[in-house]
Amino acid sequence: MPDAVPTTAPAAPAGGAAPAVDLPPALPGEDPFSAAANGRRGARTPVWFMRQAGRSLPEYKQARAGTAMLEACRTPELVTEITLQPVRRYGVDAAVLYSDIVVPLAAAGVDVDIVPGTGPVVGSPVRTAADVEALPVLDPEQVGFVAEAVRLLVRELGDVPLLGFAGAPFTLASYLVEGGPSRHHERTKALMYGDPGLWHALMTRIADLTTTFLRVQVQAGARAVQLFDSWVGALPLADYRRYVLPHSTAVLAGVADLGVPRIHFGTGTGELLGAMAEAGPEVVGVDFRVPLDVAAQRVGRPLALQGNLDPAMVFAPWDVVRERTLEVLDRGRAAHGHVMNLGHGVLPSTDPDVLARVVDLVHERTAQ
Repeated sequence: MPDAVPTTAPAAPAGGAAPAVDLPPALPGEDPFSAAANGRRGARTPVWFMRQAGRSLPEYKQARAGTAMLEACRTPELVTEITLQPVRRYGVDAAVLYSDIVVPLAAAGVDVDIVPGTGPVVGSPVRTAADVEALPVLDPEQVGFVAEAVRLLVRELGDVPLLGFAGAPFTLASYLVEGGPSRHHERTKALMYGDPGLWHALMTRIADLTTTFLRVQVQAGARAVQLFDSWVGALPLADYRRYVLPHSTAVLAGVADLGVPRIHFGTGTGELLGAMAEAGPEVVGVDFRVPLDVAAQRVGRPLALQGNLDPAMVFAPWDVVRERTLEVLDRGRAAHGHVMNLGHGVLPSTDPDVLARVVDLVHERTAQ
């Protein structure tokens, strides 16, 4: 059981948090996640965790035993079970589809695999105009297994919203150009700076594929989507605006007509938050490096924020975790809606019981 929750507000963080934003009330019957994502005051601050489906859960390891990652993502019944596991265990306010950002690439026909201990590895990296021209277009039927999984989940989840997601163009481009994970993105930047025309052609192809993938998920029943740009923090602001922002904007605009909240998240993006907000999301995800009240100022417009407890913080003693969680909640009051989350994904060795205590604490502390 979680510790008793104080009835008084925690002390203001050092320097003083920004004043709380007075939000309009939730719509009748609106769930806490949807309310916060749309800038309204729900029954409580909603909480979910990036990478909550899998990694640290023993039931996940048991369910996926003997099944390769991409094969698991192509099996709707297994996707359904793994996606539901953290909802059952934690009581989170949103489920996130169990998948991977390279799933649409693989489905379209790109030679990519997820190698244990390494990550996505591309058989034939994309580095020439001919390589870009040869990239396949994603047909929605090629990810029919994703649509089937979403439909199964929507029936099981009831009032709990399902979040779909996709990798943003820069992050997918980096994997395609580098051939796998990269610390410095040297080949990616060499192409981006050395041949801007080819770079934009590549990003346009990826943006189209990503838009298709997100639309399939929403049309099957996902009630929000998150665009992950895991590696874009490797760029300075001016380069982000020139080489990335138009394509992330195109993806988010490509699902705008579907009427679901769109979350835009990246790591190491403290200097990019204002520009990421310009891409058109309803929610900006903030990693653990920037306090939420500071992030709200950098975003510079009335958008909801998501985050941002350090994923490594949950390894500290509970008193520390509790204090930091309450501080995140306090700073999140400066945003036009706050979705509590980690500042990146759940680490594999995380104790699930600590995450359960965080969920209980958030719910009890913010219940209206």
